[in-house]
Order: sequence, then C-alpha cells, then structure tokens
Amino acid sequence: MIPTIFPCLPDATLSAVNTVGQWLAQDDLQSDRPVDVVILTGNAVIPTIDAACRVSAEQNVPLLISGGIGHSTTFLYAAIAKHPRYNTLPTTGRAEAAILADIATRFWKIPAERVLVEDQSTNCGENARFSWDMIKHRGLEAERVLVVQDPTMQRRTMATFARVCQDEPASPTWVSHPGLTPVLQNGDNGLRFSGVNKGLWPVERYLSLVLGELPRLRDDINGYGPAGRDFITHVDIPADVDAAWHVLRNDVILTDALASRSLL
Repeated sequence: MIPTIFPCLPDATLSAVNTVGQWLAQDDLQSDRPVDVVILTGNAVIPTIDAACRVSAEQNVPLLISGGIGHSTTFLYAAIAKHPRYNTLPTTGRAEAAILADIATRFWKIPAERVLVEDQSTNCGENARFSWDMIKHRGLEAERVLVVQDPTMQRRTMATFARVCQDEPASPTWVSHPGLTPVLQNGDNGLRFSGVNKGLWPVERYLSLVLGELPRLRDDINGYGPAGRDFITHVDIPADVDAAWHVLRNDVILTDALASRSLL
C-alpha cells in the first residue's frame, strides 16, 4: 500500500526544498508594467491558471492558451474534478487548452475573441514554438509577453521561449509569472504546503518535480542546455540552489519516501 502522508523532513532539507522551489518559480511580474499578451501553458496548478486569467481580465489583453494532450493531461483532469466550481466542465479526451479556455471564458468572463487556443502542443518546447508561431500569424502586438506555467517548470519554460526566438530578428520581452511561489512546512500530520494549499500538486508529486528539474536545466551532456539536447538557452544555476539540490538528493528520508511511491 502506498502511504498517503508524506513524512516530515529535517529542517535543513526543508529549507533546501524551499530554496530550490522558490528559484524554479521565477517571478518577474511588476504590477506597474503592463503586458501585451498573456500565454498560459497547460498545467494542473489551479492558482497558476487563475493568475493567468486574472492578469488577462484586468489588463484587457489577449490570453493565448497552449496545450494539447500529453503525459500530464490526466493531472489537469483530476484537478478540475476536485475544484468546487470548475468541476462542472467536461474533461475526458479534451485538450488542456480547450479546458482552460472554458475556465477563462465561463468563469473569468474573458471575451471569447480575446482567447486564443493552441491545442496541438504536447511538451514544453512545442508550447513555446507553437505559441510564438500563433503570435506572429495573428500579428499580435507583443512587446511584453507574460508567460505563466506550473511553478516547478517556470524557469525552464522561460529558457525554452528564449531558445525558440534566439534566431529571430526581433522577439518580445518574455516576462515570467508562476502565479504563486510554493512553500512547504512540517505539520502535525506530515509535510504540507503553507498558505494557499488548494488546487496544488500532492506534496510527493511536487517534490518529485523539484528534484527532477535541475538535471534538465543543467548545461551539460545530459541536460537540456546548448551543451546537451539544446532545448533551452543556457541557465545559470546559483551556487546556493545547486547546493540545496544536492542536500535533497542525499536526504534518505526524502528519497526513500519518493522511491516508495515510485516517484524517484
């Protein structure tokens, strides 16, 4: 039987989780600097989805939603099913972008003509490439474009958009915003998110995503940078973040708990 409560972590490990997680959740949004377009890439984090819709609605700018059916689409189906309002939306067999477009138009009252749907992409690279193609094809004014993604993937997504446009004669200023910055804390019943904790990942999935993300961001033969698979531009990983990741990778409580859930 898979355990349902994730065990508390030593203080040093907990601090390391939050160091890495907060760095991954790159947030460059400035309230006094408007954007021209909001891009929401398919994910299952409800506060992130709501953040993209909120900015689009408040600033009256187009919302471009990118996401087909991929290996993580079922997580979005599950998140919608659990939501007290969004659970009325049909999900099974539908592309992520179609579901998120329903949220934008029905619940956030964003006019349908301002919602652009890209429903063919199945990974981060295609999210970036197909979104940029749509911006160009539609002739959208796009000097400053807000990109909203699952916080654990936000920094990689920004490097992916930069990679897609690196050979363009001109490209937008890409502005990163994950909608929230997750923080974990030890509780009476194991590890949990502090503050807003509705519509987020299960703790074990979040930890698995955080652990798996830095190897992808590395610019070496095994990573996604120019020296490896060349999916993203070079990303500088701060020394404290790298050190924190090694703390996580070497913590037996954490790795054993993830392994027991087949997440490592």
